[in-house]
Amino acid sequence: MADRQDKAALISETRRRFEAEYLPDKSDKYDSRDVERLQQDDKWVENYLIWRHDVVDDTLKMIDESFQWRKEYTVNDLTESVLPKWLFENGSIFLHGYDKEGYKLFWFRVKLHIRDPKQQLEKKKLVAFWLEHYAKRDHGKPLTVVFDMAETGISHIDLDFVRFIVNCFTDYYPNFLTKIVIFEMPWIMNAAFKIVKGWLGPDAISMLKFTNKNEVQDYISGEYLPPHMGGTDSFKYSYPPLVDDDFQTPLCENGPITSEDEHESKEEIDADTKETGDPNEEHNLNPKKMSSIEQIPKSEENDKTDFKPKNAKKALTTFKGPLLHISPAEELYFGSKETGERKCLIVLTNVTKNIVAFKVRTTAPEKYRVKPSNSSCEPGASLDIIVSLHGGFAASLQDRFLIMAAEMDQCSGAGVSELTQFWKEVPRTKVMEHRLRCHVIESTKPSTLTLKENVFNIPAKTNEELHIQTIGA
Repeated sequence: MADRQDKAALISETRRRFEAEYLPDKSDKYDSRDVERLQQDDKWVENYLIWRHDVVDDTLKMIDESFQWRKEYTVNDLTESVLPKWLFENGSIFLHGYDKEGYKLFWFRVKLHIRDPKQQLEKKKLVAFWLEHYAKRDHGKPLTVVFDMAETGISHIDLDFVRFIVNCFTDYYPNFLTKIVIFEMPWIMNAAFKIVKGWLGPDAISMLKFTNKNEVQDYISGEYLPPHMGGTDSFKYSYPPLVDDDFQTPLCENGPITSEDEHESKEEIDADTKETGDPNEEHNLNPKKMSSIEQIPKSEENDKTDFKPKNAKKALTTFKGPLLHISPAEELYFGSKETGERKCLIVLTNVTKNIVAFKVRTTAPEKYRVKPSNSSCEPGASLDIIVSLHGGFAASLQDRFLIMAAEMDQCSGAGVSELTQFWKEVPRTKVMEHRLRCHVIESTKPSTLTLKENVFNIPAKTNEELHIQTIGA
């Protein structure tokens, strides 16, 4: 608690001093949207503090420098439409896959990079575009950078561009880098990388991982490595569309059922449905049933004399989107093969005045059954979605879920055929998207709550958010 209070005090001091010491003289050098975010987003300020070891003076200097850079590069306005199409078609920079710790991989295919001073600014903006795109999309979770230097030579060395990439992580995007994996760096580039190490500083130097085919799988599993790196990933970069997670439709809500999970699918899922109610039922008249992942504050417990969950160790987090509130906000907690927990609960709450259609997709469709995976939610209602592992599969840190939602017209039906037609016609700009990561509990006594242990009745008024972010439709 003391650490948390100390951090809150540092965040408050950082904001106060920024307003007093920097804003009066430099407001024209900052984007007002960044200034507003600094006052509202505790996590952003905390990341700046972490990256500068909680030294407020150094943190303020970083904020000042990064804010000026963000305005110079128009970071908040970088979109596909404002960047040249050939930049995306080139395929030298993209996001794809995850490392063994579940961090997104940011790829630089060095052999495709051509030094050209006339194109340098646009290429730098492409790097900024990808960083900002991911930071907003996945709640600022750090990245792992991969420099694929296979088949490269002295002609591919571009120290100005490399320095820009380094500066993005050391000076502009706080606490956003986990490691830099360098694959098959030619010996002729050793001298150049001695210079790069000087730019990184002592903290970031420890993040450098020089690898070859035999070592790269210490950090990235073969499923996310291309064949020339010793992996089995068949991914081939192409554009359009913009490269993203390969989300697919999960196993349908009624099957398929295999002999190894027949007992689980027929009996345990039915038992859960009896406990939580039919996932397709409206819950606006019934108490909500939710999985909890953060400690419930005592102040809330005192307000709920009729509700005292025995096993609650973490209170609910809620993402507040424009169409749906989604609980949990960021992560689904599964057990490892040893701990055995195979189910999680997602709760959707419709905050609009219209019916909201939704779909759930995953990067590992062969692993998961999602019930329901394609349905709708009435205005003001809440709906439970059960996510269960299929057969003998185990959850992985690399697994992701995507919830897509869009408002339907009042006159539209919500049957299977109507939903199918609706998703064919709804404009992309009208679709809300939210991503969830998987967290695997290794302990035999998991600290988080699981579906069977922790589904309980929570009055609607207790659905307090601890983590709020808004995304555009």
